[in-house]
Amino acid sequence: MVRYAFIESLRGQHTVQKMCRWARVSRSGYYKWRSRAPSARELRRLNAERMLTALFNRFKARYGSPRMTVELNESGFPISENTVAKLMEKQGLKARNGKGYKYFPDVLARNHVSDNLLRRNFSASKPNEKWVSDITYIKVEKGFVYLAVIMDLFSRKIIGWSLDTTMTNQLIMDAFRMAVASRKVEPGLILHSDRGVQYRSGEYQALLLNEGIRPSMSRKGNCWDNAAMESFFARFKVEALYAEDISTKQEAYSCVFDYIELFYNSHRRHSSLGYRSPRAYENEYAQMCA
Repeated sequence: MVRYAFIESLRGQHTVQKMCRWARVSRSGYYKWRSRAPSARELRRLNAERMLTALFNRFKARYGSPRMTVELNESGFPISENTVAKLMEKQGLKARNGKGYKYFPDVLARNHVSDNLLRRNFSASKPNEKWVSDITYIKVEKGFVYLAVIMDLFSRKIIGWSLDTTMTNQLIMDAFRMAVASRKVEPGLILHSDRGVQYRSGEYQALLLNEGIRPSMSRKGNCWDNAAMESFFARFKVEALYAEDISTKQEAYSCVFDYIELFYNSHRRHSSLGYRSPRAYENEYAQMCA
């Protein structure tokens, strides 16, 4: 009954006797309503709230209502996104979020004749067709540490990364070697980056040449040409880095490892992949090709 529910919502603020008088209901009727067994509908709502809170905390407040809906449905609890959004609002569950990073296709994408081989075409038909790479920094107590990352555009999986206190050729070479060691590289693979001095170094270019990889670079000062990597770094910082108190290189390493290896590659659902994780998306592709 609505009146009883209203009284229940104000318990502790006023006496039951006074509220029953205001609502024009009997105290015995209110206490009988309060001691009744919850209905099937109420039980379902309570279970939904419990599961939602547990999953929200499990994913460290990284998921909003669309991904939480997928998680609940795959956990055997059918529920609509609209209902999930309402429950999250009611419980004050708000995902950590940052400004979306959008890009606009280059009008010269079909030419394929410049040093920018990618031309903002961030789609790939199979694994190891197009990789992208970039470097970002993480502030620590005594300066900065630098993170180099390589992503396969087919599944958005992070296949190579390296963290160090200096932004040297070695940083990106270590990330590259991790990527090559974990993937099957065939000649013709495109590896895109910006025009940073590390990516233009002779040592790094020699590594690409030895593997038959075609280097591709963004136009000068144009971050949109590497929007996929910019987007990943934005998500990493919002979903992991800004939620931690990072003081040392070791703490930064632990944060990166936890996010990439334990969450992003294995569990983070991408809307562009049909709300599947990079690993699940690649596994499905491998099964189709078997």
